[in-house]
Amino acid sequence: MDEKFYDNLKEKIKPYFEGINSCHDFSHTERVLNLALQIAKKEKGVDLEAIKISALLHDIARKEQDESKGKICHAIRGAEIARGLLEELKIEEKIIKEVIHCIKTHRFRNDDLPQTKEAMILYDADKLDSIGGIGILRSASFGGSVGAIVHNPEVEPKKENAYTKEDSAYHEYLYKLCKIKNKMLTEEGKKIAEQRHGYMNDFFDRVNKEVKGEL
Repeated sequence: MDEKFYDNLKEKIKPYFEGINSCHDFSHTERVLNLALQIAKKEKGVDLEAIKISALLHDIARKEQDESKGKICHAIRGAEIARGLLEELKIEEKIIKEVIHCIKTHRFRNDDLPQTKEAMILYDADKLDSIGGIGILRSASFGGSVGAIVHNPEVEPKKENAYTKEDSAYHEYLYKLCKIKNKMLTEEGKKIAEQRHGYMNDFFDRVNKEVKGEL
């Protein structure tokens, strides 16, 4: 597929992201696409078409999941929507199947694990966007949207704090983000995650010192 195809696909799917939480808006999709392509450069024998398409479509049902308050799984529903779109665009079945697998297995909480290089690349790219500098900004943005405190160095990292005043960027770091570097599936993903993890660790270490008046 040429660039015109991808430009048209982007315009076709943008309505699915209208009014969505900024943590998963279309800019997140574009960052995941860029990361996926970066990781793919280090891998041999990958289908770049499947990677590009799945990166663009991986969160297409995210708004439905949010509006259903989690009753709808955006990975499963997204795969259904993606199949319909790709069949309409006359994409060959081989690529459709690859894309469907990538989308269905990209979610952090799913038990359905990536089995192909393409799916592993999408998985890593999606997780990498939640850590590092951009990860801190996304977590802070989400915390603000639910009225969370700016920072609490004494917060306990537990599930019960989700969507409460304690659900700050620091809580998200302690509860989930600090574990992501150990969940990477590709070698390049692991390298990038190590760097981003280090940045987050240094950032929150400094914030904790600032809060105590040590800096």
